[in-house]
Amino acid sequence: MVSVGFDITMNNSTNLTCDVYMHHEAAKVMFSFLYIVILIVGLTGNILALHITCQKHQKINSTTLYLIHLAISDALFTLALPTRIIYTVRGFDWPFSEALCRISAVIFYINTYVSIQFMTCLSVDRYIAVVHPLRFAKFRKVHNVRYICGAVWFFVFIQTAPLLFVTMTKDNNGLVTCMEYPNFETNKNLPKLLLFACFLGYCFPVIVILFCYSRVNVKLCRMAKENPLTERLGRNKRAITVILLVLLAFLICFTPYHITIMQYMIRKLISQQSCWQQQVFKVSLQISVCFMNLNCCIDPLIYFFAFKGYKRKVLGIIRRHITLAVSTKSNSENNSTPVTISQVQGSGSGSAN
Repeated sequence: MVSVGFDITMNNSTNLTCDVYMHHEAAKVMFSFLYIVILIVGLTGNILALHITCQKHQKINSTTLYLIHLAISDALFTLALPTRIIYTVRGFDWPFSEALCRISAVIFYINTYVSIQFMTCLSVDRYIAVVHPLRFAKFRKVHNVRYICGAVWFFVFIQTAPLLFVTMTKDNNGLVTCMEYPNFETNKNLPKLLLFACFLGYCFPVIVILFCYSRVNVKLCRMAKENPLTERLGRNKRAITVILLVLLAFLICFTPYHITIMQYMIRKLISQQSCWQQQVFKVSLQISVCFMNLNCCIDPLIYFFAFKGYKRKVLGIIRRHITLAVSTKSNSENNSTPVTISQVQGSGSGSAN
C-alpha cells in the first residue's frame, strides 16, 4: 500500500533528481491487477468466514473469537481498497481529498498490525490449549478473550491515530501522491522510529509465535511417544496446523515488508543512500507491500483449518450453488425443448384412444 517515489540529493555538492519511477507504467498495470484480485478474493473469503461463524447455532470459543476479529479487520481493509485501485490505475495520482488519504493510511496500518496481533493471540491460545490447558485456562474463557480483543483494537488504533494529523499527499511532477515514503521523511528521527515500530510490531510477535510453535510441537511429540493411540493427540494436531499456518502467513506476507524497511533504515542511519539504492528500495517496498496486502486472502486458509466444521460448511455452500446452477440450467433446457411432430401425433393418437 505504501509505494515510494521521491527526489533525493546526490553527492552533497550537486543536486540531481533521482528518477525512481523507472518502471512506472509496468507498476501501474501489475499492481492495479493484483489489488483488484486481492479485493475480490479477500472480500469474498472474509465475508464468507463471518457469515459461517456468526450463525446462531455456531459455538463461540476463544479461537473462533480471535478469527472473527481477524476476518473483520481484513473485510474492513478490502472495503478501503477501491480508492487505492483508482490511485494506481491513474498512474499513482490521488484524485480524492487529503482527509481520505489519511483515513486510508490509518486503515492500512490498523489492518496490518491488528492482523499481526491477532495471529500472535491465536498462537498463544493454541499454546495454552495444548501445553497448559489447566494452568492458564482463564485466558481462554470467552469473556476474557473479548477484553483481549478490545485491547488489541484500542492499542493498535492509539499507535496509528497520529497518522490522521500527518500530511499524506504531496505534489510530484504534476501528480498528487498519497502515502508515499517522502511524506514521512520530514521527521529526522524517522529511521529510529520505524526500527522501533518494526521491532514492537513484527519482531516481538515473531519470537512469540516461534516459541509457541516449538513448545506445542515438543508437547505433541512427547504425547505421541507416551501414547501413540491417544485420541487427544488427533484433536490437538489442529493446534500445530493453526500455528504453522500463522507462521507461514508471517513469512509470506509480513516478513518481506519489515525486512525491507529495517535494512534500509539501518543503512540510512549509517550513510547517505545512492540513487541506485533508492530505486532498489522503491521497487522492493512496492512488491513487499503487495505481499503484505495478500494477507487478507491468506487468512481464510487459516479459518479453513482452525474453525471446527468450517471446511464442511464451505464445501456444503459450494456444493449447493453448483447443484442449484445445474438444476436451473437443466430446467431451462427442458422448458425450451421444441415439441416435435411425432410427439404431437403420438399425443393426438393417445387422446383418441
